[in-house]
Amino acid sequence: MSEAWLDEIQWTEDGLVPVIAQQHDTSRVMMFAWMNRESLALTVKEGYAVYWSRSRQRLWRKGEESGHRQKVIDIQLDCDADVILIKIEQQGGIACHTGRQSCFFRSLHDGEWQTAEPVLKDPKSIYK
Repeated sequence: MSEAWLDEIQWTEDGLVPVIAQQHDTSRVMMFAWMNRESLALTVKEGYAVYWSRSRQRLWRKGEESGHRQKVIDIQLDCDADVILIKIEQQGGIACHTGRQSCFFRSLHDGEWQTAEPVLKDPKSIYK
């Protein structure tokens, strides 16, 4: 399969594109991350989300340590070709490194960020 479709993406100056991961059957936004050309191509090839970790400066296969992989159902590109939405099946029901379902678990109430979701699994038992 030709990878010419990668040329249609408006990459940032550092070669990245923002990616929103959304649970395919509930539309719940699970997380936000970055991909580069290699990680996006690997995501398509392998069928599971592969991101670019800016903090580690390396490819990061979601769930490589926790087992909470993201099976890709669909990949969509926005109208400006500068944001990707991947519709996923979140394996294990946990997307966040804090042990919560979603990385978006805090809500602003009366000028304060309040935790709105419980920890489903202690991160100490997820990560070694």
